[in-house]
Amino acid sequence: MYITHIDTACILLEIGDFKILTEPTLDNAGALYYHGFGAFSRKTEDPALPLSALQDIDLVLLSHDQHKDNLDNNGRAFINSFPHVLSTTAAARRLKNVRGLQKWESYAIDTPKVPGLRITATPAQHRPAWIPEFISGMVTGFVIEYEGQPDGVIYLSGDTVYFNGIAEVGKRFKVGTGIFNLGAVQFRYLSGFGQYTMDSRGLIRAAKVLQPNKIIPVHHSGWTHFKEQTAALQKVLQGHQLTRERTIFLSRGERTLI
Repeated sequence: MYITHIDTACILLEIGDFKILTEPTLDNAGALYYHGFGAFSRKTEDPALPLSALQDIDLVLLSHDQHKDNLDNNGRAFINSFPHVLSTTAAARRLKNVRGLQKWESYAIDTPKVPGLRITATPAQHRPAWIPEFISGMVTGFVIEYEGQPDGVIYLSGDTVYFNGIAEVGKRFKVGTGIFNLGAVQFRYLSGFGQYTMDSRGLIRAAKVLQPNKIIPVHHSGWTHFKEQTAALQKVLQGHQLTRERTIFLSRGERTLI
């Protein structure tokens, strides 16, 4: 299995010859984006790969479509006619070519490239606990299973804070590789220090309950609403025994064997 970090939470995941693209954020840096309910932020990094490098994609996994740091303008154009996109049921109502999954619903993909491939939607809470879900909208994570997985499933957290739903993932699945959306997203002029994604402390809590063999942080640089960026994140994770030994920080644009 290879992973290439392209932008924010956009990664290219290669399982044998099967290619999965997550969270297509493919715009160049510089623009100011509106995310809804008064939330604005600016993109500060370009994608590490050009659109022309994204060939022969088999599947797109999209945790949600309503925020530009998970699906920006070029990303939306990329999936506009793409036939195989899994996301939330809310995204499926808004985007014609998306299949929406309910929480814990599984979707089997019949492909000779990866026998027994199955995607399961997992819970995510993309908001502080005191803010209602409709403000941030519906979000999902994903579990990827296939025959012959040596160390457990692949877990994609999606945009979420730490909450009880993550512990439930650990009860239902043995996680081999966990890919976590971090950044401690905050809009302080709207909701103070309330977080919309995990910070390093949330990741450590998630690692304790999931016990993944490998921890891969993404979604921690490239936008002004990320309040815990890479250097601070690395310092905390390197200071904790569990995450120090298991965490892999990807180099943007580099195809990394996992």
